[in-house]
Amino acid sequence: MRLVFAGTPEVAVPSLDALLASGHEVAAVVTRPDATAGRGRRVSASPVARRAAEAGIEVLKPARADDPDFLDRLRAIAPDCCPVVAYGALLRQEALDIPRHGWVNLHFSLLPAWRGAAPVQHAVLHGDDITGATTFRIEPELDSGPVYGTVTEPIGPHDTSGELLERLAHSGAELLVRTLDGIARGELAPRPQSTEGVTYAPKLTPEDARVDFTAPALHVDRLVRACTPAPGAWTLFRGARLKLGPVRVCADTPALPPGQLAVTRREVLVGTATHPVRLGDVQPQGKKPMPAADWARGVRPGDGERLGEQ
Repeated sequence: MRLVFAGTPEVAVPSLDALLASGHEVAAVVTRPDATAGRGRRVSASPVARRAAEAGIEVLKPARADDPDFLDRLRAIAPDCCPVVAYGALLRQEALDIPRHGWVNLHFSLLPAWRGAAPVQHAVLHGDDITGATTFRIEPELDSGPVYGTVTEPIGPHDTSGELLERLAHSGAELLVRTLDGIARGELAPRPQSTEGVTYAPKLTPEDARVDFTAPALHVDRLVRACTPAPGAWTLFRGARLKLGPVRVCADTPALPPGQLAVTRREVLVGTATHPVRLGDVQPQGKKPMPAADWARGVRPGDGERLGEQ
């Protein structure tokens, strides 16, 4: 089939690579406009745009997916299907109607669970044992279209959302190619999504990522892993932000008051509502990540000093 691929971040690149290596023709790529990124706040193209440019593929960067010039160009390209992975913009019906096989989205959950922008983060946050990826035909309602296929992926007890998404990006890319192969052969038709078990996964904000040490240790662990690498879990120490990497629950360690630090030469423990957690890497404002024990040697927390206080 003749394809126009829509995607923006790094997680979409494995799918683009898989399509480029398939028997389908990737005629063009649609991605979000160039944006500022990094500490230098330089304007740069998206990872998908850069990969497409390397492959010599036309790149379309409409400010809005209903832009008339973009729609005219899409009609001129005349794709049979438009596969989508984390494009990041709302597609209107006028755009959805252009390819004869529609727009086929790769979503990183087992729909109808975790519809929305942050399915992997919410799967980790809520303690799911299994997640996966789903291909479905896009309809105007959020992530509600009929399903072509799924793959599953176990969630390990120490998985971060970044690690899990990395695995899903590759297994999902294989699923996307198989889905398009089946559509091209006329052997695959989508089935309606179940109306039961629908859950939503809104984007996690930096405020959502603030760690509350009055919560149980298991929740603290899940929140930090869900927010790694983005938006990044954090707390306060002496009134300044301290970014937290993944922690470990210490179920056999005596309890500490919530937020209270217990420092040894090799480890830093923090109290929660249940068991203490052991800090991994931490990142003070304006500095690079470092092991928590190294950080503690520098700041020398006093007796009874706590994380989370102003």
